[in-house]
Amino acid sequence: MRILMPLYQGFDLLDVCGPSEMFSWAGYTVDLVAEVPGKVVANNGFVFDVPNGLPAQAIPYDALWIPGGSPDQLSRIIHDPARDLLDFLDKQAAQSSWVCSVCEGALLAAAAGLLHGYTATTHWAFIPYLMQNYPDVTVADGHPRFVVDRNRLTGGGISSGLDEALRLIELLSGTAAAQDVQQTTQYYPDPPVTSAIPNTITSPMPPYPPMAA
Repeated sequence: MRILMPLYQGFDLLDVCGPSEMFSWAGYTVDLVAEVPGKVVANNGFVFDVPNGLPAQAIPYDALWIPGGSPDQLSRIIHDPARDLLDFLDKQAAQSSWVCSVCEGALLAAAAGLLHGYTATTHWAFIPYLMQNYPDVTVADGHPRFVVDRNRLTGGGISSGLDEALRLIELLSGTAAAQDVQQTTQYYPDPPVTSAIPNTITSPMPPYPPMAA
């Protein structure tokens, strides 16, 4: 099994590293490509060296995995007149058995037209932006950890990528394979605190075009 993850400046580290760990224990190959090859800095400062840029031709993959990232970078990509990354996602989705996003990666998937007519989820803080700008996407009720709609798999906030990755492993390789990865990684969450997801009608996404200073 092969998973393709496109990276860009300001991506969410756990959206990439957590699922990659799960996929590795499943025996999958994870290929990273970068919007601009070279040093790619995650939103918390970790630096990845990604020598491969976006392929000129889409390559068949078992899954395309789209991570979230910082609002400024998401807005830049969404409103890029050249649509380099968005067009790549569109072409690659057609060559991928599964199209997946985690966290705010759903905004990029929606902007590329990949969630048109699908039910999806994303990080709670970005749901207002998704609903306002992409009304052809149905937002799932109740902030689920992940949503499966046909061959689209979308995840909620950053940590949900772990659950989502296990679900993808189950879809690709069966329940026993996913259980084996769960046991190996000792993924039995028991957080020491509890809280509730807040209701919000605003989003961290910057206005576009940018407001004058």
